[in-house]
Amino acid sequence: MPEEEMNDRYLWDGSGKPDAELLRLEKVLTQLRHKGEAPVFPTVISAKEEKFSLGFLQMLWPRRFAAIAAMVLLALVSGVLISRPPSLTAPRPGWEVEQVAGAPTIGAGSINQANKKGKLEIGQLLVTNADSRASINVGGVGQVDVDPGSRVRLLQTSRDRKRISLEEGTIHAAIWAPPGEFVVDTPSAVAVDLGCVYTLHVNADGSGVLRTTLGWVGFHLNGRDSFIPAGAMCPTRPKLGPGTPYFEDTPPSFRTALSQLDFENQSAASRAAALGIVLSQARKGDALSLWHLLSRTTGAEREQVFNRLAELLPPSAGITREGILRLDRKQLDLWWNQLDVGDISIWRFWEQSNQPVATSSARPQYFEKKQALAKPAR
Repeated sequence: MPEEEMNDRYLWDGSGKPDAELLRLEKVLTQLRHKGEAPVFPTVISAKEEKFSLGFLQMLWPRRFAAIAAMVLLALVSGVLISRPPSLTAPRPGWEVEQVAGAPTIGAGSINQANKKGKLEIGQLLVTNADSRASINVGGVGQVDVDPGSRVRLLQTSRDRKRISLEEGTIHAAIWAPPGEFVVDTPSAVAVDLGCVYTLHVNADGSGVLRTTLGWVGFHLNGRDSFIPAGAMCPTRPKLGPGTPYFEDTPPSFRTALSQLDFENQSAASRAAALGIVLSQARKGDALSLWHLLSRTTGAEREQVFNRLAELLPPSAGITREGILRLDRKQLDLWWNQLDVGDISIWRFWEQSNQPVATSSARPQYFEKKQALAKPAR
């Protein structure tokens, strides 16, 4: 075996022949040998492993804490929501009602001297007996006073449409909302506010009457329209809708003849007599009634109405006999505007879109402007 290999074996496991120089070094180093027991060292964790372990713990504990906190918070919130009354979690829309006299009722509750205010919610019925009265705040855009013996139901309270139903009794409405925003249903017609103050009465049989004291009101049913300006009134009947409006100072015979033409089945002779009374007694201001009669008569009757209306209110340019007799809407609207009781384009806009003519907030200046309206000379 070569000498180099033997020396390598001695260095490896002590076998083989040592080199003289190795023996000399061993002898020198023997003096420095440790004579005690071999020390026991702990398990060595590499820096990489230690960094990973600490990082994992730092990541794990905050997330675990956050998860626990989130579960606790969720339990608390759920408990609060479950225990909270429904009326607090989802308030129902409605209007404030104030007791004026007696004890009006809303649903099963009542408003009395001790509890003078209540809330009328959608679908609920406000009832006043013979001794009670109430006042409704119409969503900040008006007020409706309810007389004794009335039944009023709230139907809608949206931003651009306020709607109630007068089933029976009497209300006094003062509205300064944009035209078309406040609507009242009755058993025989629908009243559309056009910026006004008015009184509406409904009888037990569904018939009724509307009186306007400021501005004007649209009254309609199934395409039958009546427009009631300040100082005028209009009756209505179930299934027939609104009749012909007239001013309150017209003679009783004039009103009776109009009612016969609007609501009664008459013989040709009786009808001719009623129309004769209306045409002969009509004054300049009664052009309001004759204008409405144009669309409620036919043939020779309509020609008679046209002739008398033309005498009281000569048609302006753009209005022809032929156009009016065929009920041309544009020409009829031009003639209406000559009455100077309200621009009919406001109604046409509402009629076509079934929406209010404006969506802005209530405008008191519009209400004040209506106070300048004067009754037509008669």
